Amino acid sequence: MSCKVMHICLSNGWGGLEMYSSRIIPELRRQGCEVHGLALADSRVAASLAEAGITPMTVTSRGQALLRVGRLLRYLKTHDIRMLHCHKSSDLRLGALLVTLRPSLRLFFTDHMGVTHPKKDLYHRWAYGKVTRVFSISEATRQRNLTAFPLPPGRIRRLYLGIDPAPYVPRLTDTERQALRDAIGIPFGAVAIGLPGRLTPGKGQGVWIEALARLSDRQPALAWHGVLIGGLTADEGSSEAFVAELRDRVAELGLGERLTFAGFRADLPRLFEALDIVCVPSRNEAFGLTVIEAMAAGKAVIGADSGAIPELIDDGTGRLAAPDDPLAWRDAMGELAGDAALRQRLGQLAREKVNAHFTLRAHVQGLVEAYGEALADMS
Repeated sequence: MSCKVMHICLSNGWGGLEMYSSRIIPELRRQGCEVHGLALADSRVAASLAEAGITPMTVTSRGQALLRVGRLLRYLKTHDIRMLHCHKSSDLRLGALLVTLRPSLRLFFTDHMGVTHPKKDLYHRWAYGKVTRVFSISEATRQRNLTAFPLPPGRIRRLYLGIDPAPYVPRLTDTERQALRDAIGIPFGAVAIGLPGRLTPGKGQGVWIEALARLSDRQPALAWHGVLIGGLTADEGSSEAFVAELRDRVAELGLGERLTFAGFRADLPRLFEALDIVCVPSRNEAFGLTVIEAMAAGKAVIGADSGAIPELIDDGTGRLAAPDDPLAWRDAMGELAGDAALRQRLGQLAREKVNAHFTLRAHVQGLVEAYGEALADMS
């Protein structure tokens, strides 16, 4: 039985969850799956699916999707699609309804966010009862899923996310790298300390800025430059009010000449080459895709010792610090900024760990195996 699956993401947002389907589609195809999609009309999800090479079905709203369930069932039958894969918990209502109306369908759900509240009321027992497999993207989220979802442990499987490491392999010449650092405003010879991610309170930029100020006080002779990487507007996924707060605090601390707001960058793999240290102080990452991207680039990474990040890095491949402790971040950044050999060693071991455990190929292989198990059960 061939592997045919419809990925459903009815979201108008744009973050890791929404990017996921288009990221994995090329590899799913390489591993023998035919992929279809369902998205909101005129959404970035729909556009990303088209860019990945598929023409998705579209609806104007989740409500319309429920009203057009007959059309969806006909589409599934016409294309002999027997598996559905949802990525937002709010889309499970549609997925569970389709399975109720056509019990031969198999339904998968990836919990990208890390559920925080129990989902064991009558509605959730019905919806999750139709799910063949829940994928938890880290052990931290799996433990929460085991507690929150009305499912037996055997139907909840940890499946780490992954990336294609190839784009992150350094490729700039020394001259090109220096030109990029100059364009960002990194002084010659300074240790560049970057923080990539959406500029929202949960991502830890405030603590990081406080830590940089303390680093300046603690080691005044140390030459460093901070680089905040992430969109500066709501359209780019950030909180404009929070961005304004950060700018004000940078000015209050006298860090204006030592910190660049780089904005959204589509060339993150190359931007990593301009950095020496990458910081990810997010309070509660369900996985930490930015962490493994920086690791794949061979960077020395400091991550928060909360959520799933400790599953990705340890003292052998990076450093961990409490997400709410500026002094811990000051000390970790100071240690790495003062030791280029240590940064290089950690970066090399980090790259090896990603290649061994966190590749997109391995992630998709896990998906395909789960799809295959579901198809075998239908035989």
